[in-house]
Amino acid sequence: MATPSKKTSTPSPQASKRALPRDPSSEVPSKRKNPAPQLPLVQSSGPFVEGSIVRISMENFLTYDICEVSPGPHLNMIIGANGTGKSSIVCAICLGLAGKPAFMGRADKVGFFVKRGCSRGMVEIELFRASGNLVITREIDVAKNQSFWFINKKSTTQKVVEEQVAALNIQVGNLCQFLPQDKVGEFAKLSKIELLEATEKSIGPPEMHRYHCELKNFREKEKQLETSCKEKTEYLQKMVQRNERYKQDVERFYERKRHLDLIEMLEAKRPWVEYENVRQEYEEVKLVRDRVKEEVRKLKEGQIPITRRIEEMENERHNLEARIKEKATDIKEASQKCKQKQDVIERKDKHIEEIQQALTVKQNEELDRQRRISNTRKMIEDLQNELKTTENCENLQPQIDAITNDLRRIQDEKALCEGEIIDKRRERETLEKEKKSVDDHIVRFDNLMNQKEDKLRQRFRDTYDAVLWLRSNRDKFKQRVCEPIMLTVRDNKKLRVNAVIAPKSSYADKAPSRSLNELKQYGFFSYLRELFDAPDPVMSYLCCQYHIHEVPVGTEKTRERIERVIQETRLKQIYTAEEKYVVKTSFYSNKIISSNTSLKVAQFLTVTVDLEQRRHLEEQLKEISRKLQAVDSRLIALRETSKHLEHKDNELRQKKKELLERKTKKRQLEQKISSKLGSLKLMEQDTCNLEEEERKASTKIKEINVQKAKLVTELTNLIKICTSLHIQKVDLILQNTTVISEKNKLESDYMAASSQLRLTEQHFIELDENRQRLLQKCKELMKRARQVCNLGAEQTLPQEYQTQVPTIPNGHNSSLPMVFQDLPNTLDEIDALLTEERSRASCFTGLNPTIVQEYTKREEEIEQLTEELKGKKVELDQYRENISQVKERWLNPLKELVEKINEKFSNFFSSMQCAGEVDLHTENEEDYDKYGIRIRVKFRSSTQLHELTPHHQSGGERSVSTMLYLMALQELNRCPFRVVDEINQGMDPINERRVFEMVVNTACKENTSQYFFITPKLLQNLPYSEKMTVLFVYNGPHMLEPNRWNLKAFQRRRRRITFTQPS
Repeated sequence: MATPSKKTSTPSPQASKRALPRDPSSEVPSKRKNPAPQLPLVQSSGPFVEGSIVRISMENFLTYDICEVSPGPHLNMIIGANGTGKSSIVCAICLGLAGKPAFMGRADKVGFFVKRGCSRGMVEIELFRASGNLVITREIDVAKNQSFWFINKKSTTQKVVEEQVAALNIQVGNLCQFLPQDKVGEFAKLSKIELLEATEKSIGPPEMHRYHCELKNFREKEKQLETSCKEKTEYLQKMVQRNERYKQDVERFYERKRHLDLIEMLEAKRPWVEYENVRQEYEEVKLVRDRVKEEVRKLKEGQIPITRRIEEMENERHNLEARIKEKATDIKEASQKCKQKQDVIERKDKHIEEIQQALTVKQNEELDRQRRISNTRKMIEDLQNELKTTENCENLQPQIDAITNDLRRIQDEKALCEGEIIDKRRERETLEKEKKSVDDHIVRFDNLMNQKEDKLRQRFRDTYDAVLWLRSNRDKFKQRVCEPIMLTVRDNKKLRVNAVIAPKSSYADKAPSRSLNELKQYGFFSYLRELFDAPDPVMSYLCCQYHIHEVPVGTEKTRERIERVIQETRLKQIYTAEEKYVVKTSFYSNKIISSNTSLKVAQFLTVTVDLEQRRHLEEQLKEISRKLQAVDSRLIALRETSKHLEHKDNELRQKKKELLERKTKKRQLEQKISSKLGSLKLMEQDTCNLEEEERKASTKIKEINVQKAKLVTELTNLIKICTSLHIQKVDLILQNTTVISEKNKLESDYMAASSQLRLTEQHFIELDENRQRLLQKCKELMKRARQVCNLGAEQTLPQEYQTQVPTIPNGHNSSLPMVFQDLPNTLDEIDALLTEERSRASCFTGLNPTIVQEYTKREEEIEQLTEELKGKKVELDQYRENISQVKERWLNPLKELVEKINEKFSNFFSSMQCAGEVDLHTENEEDYDKYGIRIRVKFRSSTQLHELTPHHQSGGERSVSTMLYLMALQELNRCPFRVVDEINQGMDPINERRVFEMVVNTACKENTSQYFFITPKLLQNLPYSEKMTVLFVYNGPHMLEPNRWNLKAFQRRRRRITFTQPS
């Protein structure tokens, strides 16, 4: 029963809606405390199944202010006129059980389900459970479009609610269980594959859908492995053939290498000749540098007296600074001693506190010891009683073995689940790469649009600013506004732009007054309208204002005979490739006057953007996002499965641990009693004399106070010493300042005398830098020459390659490798011979220096590919074996399930003198992702069975077929309840009556799940059952407020009126 309330702040007559029971005499007052009095319907005698709905409560939800519905355990008929709020109850069930708002087909945001004008709404669903009912509350915040969840009045998260709902096998997103009003037509649109998946989830065993998904994944991997084996086999054959072709090229390569070796010898000798030339230049610079160095030495000897005096002053300054540092050190030591005395005094105070705290601790420990002795004696008594009552342990080993087997099975299932999670992660990475590629393509399209907008900004600044304003203020216009805007308009931004209003009736498709075939003889090939694209309102305005659908466009042939064209066609406007012609008739003489204008070069429409392709890319991006969301959802489901298996594994391990503990319980009890007796004996022996402890603490505190007085006297003497040291330090600082002043004067005289020395030293530095540069260059040339000959730093050339032994500038001896005695000895001769040898080597064209390496590398790749191909074939055989095993576990139970559905579905159709059947359909037995459930029906004896589709059957026939399929699932279904909203609207009276009878007979059987049937009307004289619950939903301007709704008072008033009326 639903009893909504009407708030006084809402004057609308539709603000309050009430669902009333069909029999007022069967109602009793509700004991539930709610904002308004509730009148629940007496429930049917049948029991609720696990997960059935016991109560539905709504507040500020769609059409309701406050409403509570108490359905029965079997068939619930919800009846009311259109707009009264029947489907609002369906929405409350879906959203209250963590369903998605978009599934209802009304809105995609949960905030839209809150009553207009309210900031918050609430839905509360109470589900039956044998262990205690489950109350799920969803509070909706409109401003944030956010939901707050509660389970049994305790705050929780949506994920926890979804887990609780799934544990009761409730699937509000499955059309086989939950069929809202806006989704009735979509059931017939379900493909065979989608219908099979929904049926597996709805009535199949929990593992059936999982086996199906595993089969699809195994089949996909099998296809990939077959393709990989084929590709690797073809690639291996190509590699073998290529190596055979390259054998002759390898032989030619070695002949060319002999010429390259001679080139390498010449290039090795050339650096040694360059090195000898630079070494001679280095010796000359070194002689000049040594002469300048002697001059610098003489100038420095003349400055020695001044330097010696400066050093004496510096020594005196250092002595004074050292004495200052000593005083500072003494001051620091005295300060530290003061600090130490203060720390000792503080420690004495802390010691007194610790003695007092220790005394308090001992007092508390004695009290605690007495309490622990009492508790230990009680525990020993309880353990002895338990030991007496403990019986001999039964044989628990069979139970332990069974749990061990279950643990092994769960470990196998966890391994399969983790493997599938890895596959889904790889699939997600692939989709993200595709998404990035599409995003980049869209960005390139946007860059073209930016080019067009930049041209508009440069040429027409006001129009560009108006376009920006329009994009941010489109909501202020009732109709579509196209860019850019035309006709003069002034706004608050003081922009002068053009804007027009498109004609009410479209001119975009208006036909021209003349057929183009009549004008082709003059060279015309098209009208101006067909040469460009524009939005429909823009094209309509151009046709209405400028008649572009009447303006033909001609070729060079038109321009050559323009006079004839103007006289014969009487056209008012003509375009050719380069000119525009305007034709007018004189008002006075009625003569034809024509003018022509050269066409300007295109400026603003040179950049084109294919908007259709961009829309296609956006749709492709949405599809990729949808796939990503599906993969994420699957990953979440797999993680939940893994978490569930982990939880079950822990439970079994705990149970096994408890069984093992039971086997050793008696021995443990005896050990505990022995341990407790020992502890009790120790605690009784551990006694403490509190009076003696208090006397000792008082004596220690007195001793510490005497020590503190002595420390204070010592601290006073140290402070006096520190003050005297500070005075001595200030006197030394003043002496140091005088010495620094004298030293600065001597340094100034020294700088004046050293000007000539600096100039000479600068010359010396320049020469030395030049020497170092030449020395470095010699070393680099030597290093390069050794590198060319592949020699180490200390390695010498072989004897047969040496001709002389020169000296290196750094003083070390080395062998100048005038190698290969028959080669030239000058740079010019070496360069000439190099050119000749390079020319000979270049004659061997078409040879790749890496031919030999590639040839060897391919030999290794051939061997590696052979091993990989063998491994792939072994893996392929393993996948085929897995497919065979999973297929047997999935297909046979599925066929039995479909056969049961077909049997019930056919019986229902036979009772209506029609025919229908359900079968498992697939085109290829190995394509497991193509399996589906096919529904075939016929409603006339003269026709054949046809598959149920959205197009072949009528709306009523589809509704009947849908209803009968759902009824066939009713007795097989594992779900606790089913909801069907206004499915009888398209049925004729005969079929509606037959379907209603079947629904009553099926839903009112014992041990069936709860059923909600929503309809705005019913036929007369329909059969009813005592197990049905009928809920009427009323509304109107004269509905009572909830606090005035009292059914018993209404009945008493009715009886009084009946008794007082005259007979």
